[in-house]
Amino acid sequence: MTSSNEGAPRVPARISIITLGVADLAAATAFYQALGWRLSTASTPEIAWFRTADSALGLFPAEQLAADAGIPAGGEPAFRGVTLAINLESPQAVDDAFAVAVTAGAGVVKPPAATSWGGYSGYFDDPDGHLWELAHNPSFAFTADGRLDLP
Repeated sequence: MTSSNEGAPRVPARISIITLGVADLAAATAFYQALGWRLSTASTPEIAWFRTADSALGLFPAEQLAADAGIPAGGEPAFRGVTLAINLESPQAVDDAFAVAVTAGAGVVKPPAATSWGGYSGYFDDPDGHLWELAHNPSFAFTADGRLDLP
């Protein structure tokens, strides 16, 4: 398929950083560390950084994040319209990771189960209500370094 915008400037199709607004930076940082994620030395008292397979996760006080974006803080809806997903190699890997998340303090939103699309998936939320999906999709492969390899 040819685009009429060939050669035009574009936004690269990549996600470098996801920053979550949190109510209590220390508690949120402890939660992600309890998942087994390594806190980056780039972290400061104002923001916590975690390296992921393809990007970085930042934790930043929600009110300061809203101010940085120039929008009013507060008024979080029950569902924010966003989920973050971690795809895993098998249903057992989903179950194992889900158990770690619950032990770390995650809320069980939807326990892992077989899906209508032929996979296996469950949802938890972090202490600030950010929704995470742990999923196994048998149609998705992984690269040697653990990245999702979409066709």
